[in-house]
This record gives sequence, structure tokens and C-alpha cells, in this order.
Amino acid sequence: MARPSFSPSAEQRRSVKAMAGLGLRHQDIAVVLEIAEKTLRRHFRVELTRGAIEANAKVGQTLFVMATSGRNIAATIYWERTRGTRRGRESETDSGPMPPPQIIIRTDYDQKKNTQAEQKQTLEEGKDL
Repeated sequence: MARPSFSPSAEQRRSVKAMAGLGLRHQDIAVVLEIAEKTLRRHFRVELTRGAIEANAKVGQTLFVMATSGRNIAATIYWERTRGTRRGRESETDSGPMPPPQIIIRTDYDQKKNTQAEQKQTLEEGKDL
């Protein structure tokens, strides 16, 4: 016996759009609706896409209003650093690519050899006194 075809309701569409806007995973949204992820993506493609886009647009609009009001310095700085033409201080301090760090690996043998050479040099210096 075949399964009945799924027909999404207007309430389900609103719920999916809201959950997608909040950043919920498709897997979690499907669990809430008690449907398979494949069914979710097939029947709610527009809501899944638009929910995230519209949420980002609303947050961006709020941030813009806060940044341009002049009363929220943090929002203004955030807007300038993420959306503005200036990109922080990178251009002021950037003097080209940084060379790779030098890594010196010493073995126990090398350390003993260096220690013995230092001791010998110290003894020779002491004889000159």
C-alpha cells in the first residue's frame, strides 16, 4: 500500500520559514514536522531558502539603524569593519608576506656536544687569568 502524498499547510510553511531563519538544521526541522528530510527539502525549498535570507536582512537592517543613529558605537564599529571600505589596521602594518619561522631541533647528542665545548672554552679562558 502506497503512502499518502504529503501536502504542506500554510502553518507548516510559516513554521519552516521561521525555524530556517533561526538557523535550525534541516534534520531538526524535519523532526519537528515529523517528516523525512527529503520530503522537507522537496516541499519547503522556498521556505528553507527565504527564511535564512529574510532573517539576515532583518538583522542587517537593525544593525544599520543602530550604526547610523550615532548612539551605538559598537554597532558603528562593527558595521565599519565588516561592511565599510576600510578593513581595520591590516593595511597600516602590512609590510609584505611574513617569512616562515625557523625551527631548530636539537638532539641530546647535540646538547651534550655544545655543553662540552662551552665547558672547554670556559676552562681555557680561566687559564689566561
